[in-house]
Amino acid sequence: MVRLSRTHGGSGLGLRVIGTRRKNRARLNNVATRIYLSLGSNLGDRAAKIASGIAALGAAGIRVLRQSSLYETEPVDFFTQNWFLNNVVEAETQLLPQRLLQELQRIELTLGSLKQIRRGPRRLDMDILFYGNSVIRTPELDVPHPRLADRRFVLVPLAELVPGLAHPVLHRTVAELLAGTKDTSRVRLAEE
Repeated sequence: MVRLSRTHGGSGLGLRVIGTRRKNRARLNNVATRIYLSLGSNLGDRAAKIASGIAALGAAGIRVLRQSSLYETEPVDFFTQNWFLNNVVEAETQLLPQRLLQELQRIELTLGSLKQIRRGPRRLDMDILFYGNSVIRTPELDVPHPRLADRRFVLVPLAELVPGLAHPVLHRTVAELLAGTKDTSRVRLAEE
């Protein structure tokens, strides 16, 4: 049996595993958790990379429920690169958050993604936006995604799927976050 304990610290609320009866159980919940993932690509056949990433989720223990349209998005922070294709996936998983992160990183590597420049070009980038209503702050993982409210390329496709979803820290819906973001980068439906 896996028990999670909430820990309080200066950086926010965190979770830690208290104990397990079996080693493999630390990777799974007993029930599926609703999750939201952001996928993006700006190198090569962007749509094919995103489609391949979504197709690989099932074998990783992540059941895709719905996905947003593809959006062509202007680069943010690192401007001298190609525009991205982005979308959001709504899914369920029994994987615990750290294991989910590991599976997404494995999929990225399998599909040839190398993160050589922070916020730079990507064959495929997969991020955890929400893991149920959990708030997770560890050195490896921040959920909800810490820059979600500042990123139109995430908020627009997320609002397409779940405009009324409430952020568990900011206590505002996705639609409210989108209406209030200071990000002015261009996001448009993809024609691919």
